[in-house]
Formats: sequence, C-alpha cells, structure tokens
Amino acid sequence: VQDDFDVDHFVSECRKRVQLEELREDLELYYKLLKTAMVELINKDYADFVNLSTNLVGMDKALNQLTVPLGQLREEVLSLRSSVNEVIKAIDDRLSKQDDIQRKKMCVLRLVQVVRSVEKIEKILYSQNSKDTHSLEGNSPLLAGQILERIATEFNQLQFHAVQSKGMPLLDKVRPRIAGITAMLQQSLEGMLIEGLQTSNVDIVRHCLRTYATIDKTRDAEGLVGQVLVKPYMDQVVVDRFVQSHPNGLQVLYGKLLDFVPHHCRLLREVTGGAVSSDKADIVPGYDFLVNSVWPEMIKALEEKLSSLFNPGNPDTFYEKYTVSMDFVRKYERQCGSQASVRRLRAHPSYQSFQNKWNLPVYFQLRFKEIAGDLETAAAGGLLEAPAGSSYCLMVSHVLWNSLLKCWAEKIYLPLLAHRFWKLTLQLLSRYSIFVSEVLSKAASTEVTKDAAKPLSSSASSSSLTSHEDSGSDSSATSALSTKQMVSIAADVDKLQEEIPALSEMIKQRLELIGFSNFDIISDSLADSQASLSSNLPTINSRVTQRLSESCCGYLKCASEVPRLYRRTNKDVPSKASAYVDNSLKPLHQLQSDYQDVLKESIRKDWLRVALCTSTQRYYDTVADVFSSVKKMEESLKRLKQARKTVSSSSLGTNGGLTDDNKIRLQLALDVEYFGEQIQKMGLQTSDISLFSSLLELVQGAKDLAPIEQP
Repeated sequence: VQDDFDVDHFVSECRKRVQLEELREDLELYYKLLKTAMVELINKDYADFVNLSTNLVGMDKALNQLTVPLGQLREEVLSLRSSVNEVIKAIDDRLSKQDDIQRKKMCVLRLVQVVRSVEKIEKILYSQNSKDTHSLEGNSPLLAGQILERIATEFNQLQFHAVQSKGMPLLDKVRPRIAGITAMLQQSLEGMLIEGLQTSNVDIVRHCLRTYATIDKTRDAEGLVGQVLVKPYMDQVVVDRFVQSHPNGLQVLYGKLLDFVPHHCRLLREVTGGAVSSDKADIVPGYDFLVNSVWPEMIKALEEKLSSLFNPGNPDTFYEKYTVSMDFVRKYERQCGSQASVRRLRAHPSYQSFQNKWNLPVYFQLRFKEIAGDLETAAAGGLLEAPAGSSYCLMVSHVLWNSLLKCWAEKIYLPLLAHRFWKLTLQLLSRYSIFVSEVLSKAASTEVTKDAAKPLSSSASSSSLTSHEDSGSDSSATSALSTKQMVSIAADVDKLQEEIPALSEMIKQRLELIGFSNFDIISDSLADSQASLSSNLPTINSRVTQRLSESCCGYLKCASEVPRLYRRTNKDVPSKASAYVDNSLKPLHQLQSDYQDVLKESIRKDWLRVALCTSTQRYYDTVADVFSSVKKMEESLKRLKQARKTVSSSSLGTNGGLTDDNKIRLQLALDVEYFGEQIQKMGLQTSDISLFSSLLELVQGAKDLAPIEQP
C-alpha cells in the first residue's frame, strides 16, 4: 500500500465512474483473487519454508572458525598499508624537493638570460662610437632599421624573461638598465618612424612598424602618428570661424577631413594592408591607423573647436548639421579597408562619444512641441474653416494632415527617432479623434439645453433655418453645431480615411531603410486609428439626418391643414401638389447642391435616404390621420342627412361634382405623387424609402375613388 493512499479519496474517485454496489462487488472479487494467489504461493514453496530452520543448523560454528583467519588477514593488510604510505610520503618529499630545485634552476636560467639579453642589447647599442653611429644613421637608414628590428627581437625576449622573473632581487638591480634600453629603443623608433613618414620611405616605415609590433607597442605607434601627422592637420583645418562664415562651411570642412586619408595616409595604408594595391607579402599586420590614429584626432578637434556643432536649440540647423555629419561618418567608414575595420571604428570610444554628443531626444522634444503645438492651437480654435486650396474643410483637419506629413518629412524625420515619430503619429490621430468626440458630445449637451428651453417651430422657413445654421460655422465647439460644421467634420474624417493608406506607405518606406520588416504592426495600429475616427461617423450621421428629417417633417405636417383649405370653401378641383411639399424638400435639395463638391455622393444619398425614411414615416401618420378624420366627417354628414332627409347644398362641389372630402383626398394624392417624383430627382429610388409604397397605396385608393363618388 502506498504511503499517500487514502481510502476516502479512492472511493470518491471511483463513485464518479461506477455505483457503490458495483464497486463493493469488484473489491470483494479482487480480495478473493489475492487470497487465492497467496495460498498458491505458500503451497508452491512449502518445502523451502519448512527446511529453512533445518538448513541453518551448525552455521554459527562455521562462522566462528572463520573469525581467527580473518583477523590475521586484517592485521597483515594494515601493516602493508602503513609501509606503502611511508614509501609514498618519502617519494612525495623527494619529488617536491626536485620541483623546487627545478623552479630555482629555471629562475636562475631566466635571470641569466635577462642579463645576457641586456648585455647583448647594450653591446649592439654601444658597440659603435658616436661618429660611426651618426654615419650609419645618415647614410644607411635601412641598415639602422634592421639593427633596431634585431634589437627589438632581443628586447622582446628580455621582456618575456623579465616578466617571468618578477620579484627577484637581481632583476631589481638590472631594471634601470632595462629602462634605459626601453627609452633609447623607443626614442630611436619614434625618430626613425617620423623620418620615414616625412621622406615617404616605405622600407623604413615598414621596419619601424614591424619593430613596434615585435615589442608589442602598436598602440604607441598609432598614437605617435596621431600626434605627429594627424593633429597638426586638424589644427589647421578645423576652424570655427571658417564654418560660421561660409554657407556650406561644415560640408566643406568634412570634405577636407575626408581628403586627409588618401593624401596623407597612403603610405601607412600601403604598409599595413589598408590599400588595395598592398603586397600581402610585405604587409605589417596589427595596425589600424584610420581607427586608432586619424579618427580620434578628428573627433577631438571637432568637439573642442566647433562648440556650436552639437547645439540642438534650432531644430532646422541641428537637422542640417546632423545629416551632414552622419554623411561624413558614412563616407569615412567607406574609406576603411575592411568590414572588420568598420566594426572596430564603431566600437571605438570616440565614435560612441561623437554619436552621443548629438542630443536627439532634445531635438525630438522641440519637433514634438512644434508639431503637436500646431494641432493643439488649431483644436483650441474650434471648427474654423481651412485655408483656400486645402483638400480639407476644417482648419484642425488641415493642420492634422500637415502634422502627420511633417513627422516623416525630409527635413524633420531622423532614422534614429523613427520609434518616437511613429508614436507621435498615433498620438496625433488619437488627439484628433478625441477632439471630434468632444465637439460632438459638447454640441449634444448644448442642443439638449436649447431644445428644452425653446422647441423648434414647425412653421419656420427652410431658408431661415439654413442661414441660422451657417452663421454658426465660426462658433466655438461648445455651441450647437450647424449642418455645415457637421458636414465638414464628416467630409474631413472620410478624407482622412482615404489618405491614411498613403501615409502608411510613406511610413513603410522610411522604416524599410532602417531594416524594420514587421509591417503588420504598422497596418494594425493605423487600422485601429481609422476605427477610432470612424466611431464618430454614426453620431454625425444621426445628427445630420435628424436635423434634415425635422426640417422636412415641420413642413409635411402641413398636410393636416389640407382639409381646412377645401372644406366649405368651394375651391376648384386640385390639379397640382401643395407648396408645403416643395418647402419640405428644400433642405434636402440644398444639401445636395451646397455640398456636392465636399461630400461623397454615397454619403449624401445615405443621409437623404435616412432622412426621407423618417420623414415618410411621419408623413404617413399625418396623411392617415387626415383620411381617418375625413372619413369620420363623411360618416357624420351622412347620418345627419338621413336624419334631416335633406341634402346640404354646401356639401356639393360646384366643379366636377366632387365633394370636399374627395378634393382633400385628391390633393393629398397629388402631394404624395409629387413627393415621390422629387425623391427620384434626387437620385434615389422610392423602393429604398420605407413606408413610401404604403403611403402611395393609401392615397392612390382615395384618388381612384374620387371621380366615382357622387352625391
């Protein structure tokens, strides 16, 4: 049985699969099988169980007999072990003494080699008198270079043995002589290298550089070249006054710096393998003068003498200087002999220092303040009209699009700030979306307040309504929005939706240049921004269609006045539609004519369709109420006639025999038919207008009955 076995847990788990009665039967059956198997096992090995005690008889005596031999054997083994340990210890002592002797011997040999190397070098240096040495250096520089190379080889061995013999008293006595040799050798190498560079002697330069490499002083040679060859040129060329006085002074300065390498470093590159024409057999490896000599002196001169180079105060000037400087860096990298040299250049501390001097975050903050500030200013101005020639209706939309283009414009965008400009792009789109939402929400609260204070009069004229709305086009966002303003917002949002794919392509082209390839993130983010902008359109559509439908319904309610025009007035039979139909459709015609070049046809038709559907619904209710009232009046008159048995002359028409009620029906039929014709003239189909077919059927039946009914 396992230690963690729990009966209750086992039973509860089994209850999920079988009933308790079935579980009990299975366990009893399993118990019987185990009991039977145990009995069979005992019966099978019964003889062994019985003979177990019999087989152990006399075992204790046999064990006692083995005790004495085993004890003797143990003593012998311990004695042998002790002897072996003593021998091993003696051998270890002798080996340690031998190792100590060997180490001391090696130290003595190294010290002997140090003394011999010092004496040998001193012998070479002082073997000739001063006159012969001057003659040798003056007449045969190449021979002097070979002697120095020989000395350097010996000096290298001297340095190796001196390091190995560190801490020895004898070495401390020889160290002043080693220091004198080092100083003399380095002085000779420096003088010969300078002479070789000044005379453009390839062999002397090669011997000197090889000697520097032999004594592991390549950095000293590179530093010497920087001080002797590069620094004077930089002091002469890098002048702040020249940069400030010339229009393209910085670019001209960088051109002169780039000319230094082919004009003054040709010999060094040829010797060290940096030139294409270098012979690989005569190359001296281990040097990179462009990285370790030329570049640090260039950067040092730029940082010390051009104090205003890295000033980000004027972003336009900073951008120009930065782009020119980065172009200079790229051209300088192309002058390096290999990719390895370029990697060493980029890892050099002066390279990092030069890059860090450009305060790109401050530059971006200035651009952010400039770009985002323009949008905030435009948003604070409310719904002002865009300047003439703009593809947008509102100033804030015009500024938004210009701000988005600025983020990726040639004179503003920098590749190292791509992530910041991308974030600013999304922030601009989000800010515009919030601005539109705030304008709509504030306008909604204002409209509710105005509606509660002063209901809209249904008898107001279309022209006065439109002129009142248009007069509010320059009002702030806190006032009720006019139709023109809402149309402008809808048109601008739709225009932005069309322009965002072009913006996306511009951004992708910029990001491709810096190696970015995950463009799905860009597309998804811009799609989210588009969705945020589109979320405002339903509110605008609802507001515009509601305003249009209210303007139409205000006049369509005049259909309830038709009975008053014909009842007991003895007017002629109607032959044309009422004037209220034209008046009710004027706002819709005006929408089509005034905003034809601003709004897409699909949006205009959508608004007209929704407004007409709402207006037709109310128009249907009004006409149905009129017909119901007319019918009730008719039935009332009939009952009155039957009661009096007379015919009222006033109920008869004088023209065509039509009753006043039928004239009313005919007039409404003409109105509805004309209403349908005007809908078709707007480019819509009456079948798209809900309830219009029902309205037409309602009045058509009355029109068909009108000529038949007689008094």
